[in-house]
Amino acid sequence: MKILKQFLLIFTLIVCSGNAFSQKQKAVERAIIKTNIYCNHCAKCETCGERFQKVLLREKGIQMVTLDEKEMNIEVVYNTKKTDLLKIKTAITKLGYDADDFKADEVAYEGLDNCCKK
Repeated sequence: MKILKQFLLIFTLIVCSGNAFSQKQKAVERAIIKTNIYCNHCAKCETCGERFQKVLLREKGIQMVTLDEKEMNIEVVYNTKKTDLLKIKTAITKLGYDADDFKADEVAYEGLDNCCKK
């Protein structure tokens, strides 16, 4: 009987610890952030597209950035252990673009090419 109780206790501990590990947050997330893009060549533009790639990919935790001027959104793949959406959206606003409900930094917006402004 004592051995059976020990076995059940060990089995319960193993099952409980397995559940704790399975509830961990995924390390890599994908987010689609709505923005305003006014030209049809932003992804290829030196001012816009290259800036997105150069600046955002330098941000800690961001692994991939895709600018879709037709859908007016920015897809970001990032490591949740190194960054979060608030930091990513703030970095986008500092480039002169809106990021969902976050408004673009006015000084950065003025630095964009005229074709990229409203």
